[in-house]
Amino acid sequence: MKFKFGDIILAEVQFTDTFEIKTRPVLVLFEGMGNIIVMGITSNIKMKGVSITKKEGMPKESIIKINYIFTISEKMVKRFLFHLSTGKKDKIKREIVNRIQ
Repeated sequence: MKFKFGDIILAEVQFTDTFEIKTRPVLVLFEGMGNIIVMGITSNIKMKGVSITKKEGMPKESIIKINYIFTISEKMVKRFLFHLSTGKKDKIKREIVNRIQ
């Protein structure tokens, strides 16, 4: 399956501070040559980022962490969950642009 910007998928994620791998939701930014560039999602709503709600499809209120971008192999994908609305994708794009300016 090909993934595109705005897809929320469930994937195996290796944490940066340990060798532990857990299955977590992530936001797809883009895909190419067997790799997928993603943003991490956390249920710790005290963290900074873009909120994503149960109404939008998450099992619990969560935050898309704009500052947590990493690459996973397509082999690490467990399954597709849902696709974000155009409005939410536009908000994420604005947040990314604000961070790099």
